[in-house]
Amino acid sequence: MKLLLLLFLSFSLSFSLHAAERIITLSPAVNEIVYALGSGDDVVGNTLFCLYPKASQSVTKVGGYSAPSLESIVALRPTLVILQKHNYKLAKQLKKLHITTHIIKIDSLQSVTKAITNIGRILNHHDKAQNIIQEINNELLTLKNIVANKKILIVIGHNTSLKKRIFVTGKNLYFEDIIKASGNSNAYQSTRTSQPILNQENIIASNPDIVILLAHSKTEYGLSDNDLINPWLQLPINAAKTKNIFIVEKEYAGIPSDRLIYFIEDFKGILNDAKTQ
Repeated sequence: MKLLLLLFLSFSLSFSLHAAERIITLSPAVNEIVYALGSGDDVVGNTLFCLYPKASQSVTKVGGYSAPSLESIVALRPTLVILQKHNYKLAKQLKKLHITTHIIKIDSLQSVTKAITNIGRILNHHDKAQNIIQEINNELLTLKNIVANKKILIVIGHNTSLKKRIFVTGKNLYFEDIIKASGNSNAYQSTRTSQPILNQENIIASNPDIVILLAHSKTEYGLSDNDLINPWLQLPINAAKTKNIFIVEKEYAGIPSDRLIYFIEDFKGILNDAKTQ
């Protein structure tokens, strides 16, 4: 009888240790990291903007990026919810309901690699997480000694006019760290951590040597490369004189996940192209 009881307890413990999680990911970056670590099959809910990998598109959607539905989340009976800092209020509500919740910070390059480490620890995929981080670090090393001491401006959006409201990447995001790793500097210089919005005068004053336009919805807007590049060629800036104005239209450029490595590869290609011009 004791032997049967021990076998039952052993089986029960083994089952509980290996029981699948029911994970909800509340940002595209978190969602992609969870899938990259090998726990995609455990994701039962995510947001409308979690589109990669393709398998995550068929997962139940619990709302948008900034305001997911608490009711929809609870209805999925999650064992784990992973979200970013902007959802702090929601995290407090989930914890009151005794739902395991982890808040992940993702902005700088250091915080991205730390997020991959933390999620890897939470999901028991530590080794896979370290492999991803090593791949990112190795790719960063390839940026060195291509071009140096250039001012690089990374622009977000689909601007056909540069008169006002030009969104650029500031000092608190991973783009800044990638630029620095290449031996160059961000053309936007400010101690402010809020989202930088420039006008034409600001752009001319910053005088970037290289301009990179992040425009992943270019085709959806019916825009051509010329539509986006020509306004920049009219400005009295170094990048216009050397025609060092480039477009990155891949969605992953704006999602700080394991796919950051692909943006670094694109960035390296841009530096090589700028070197030859």
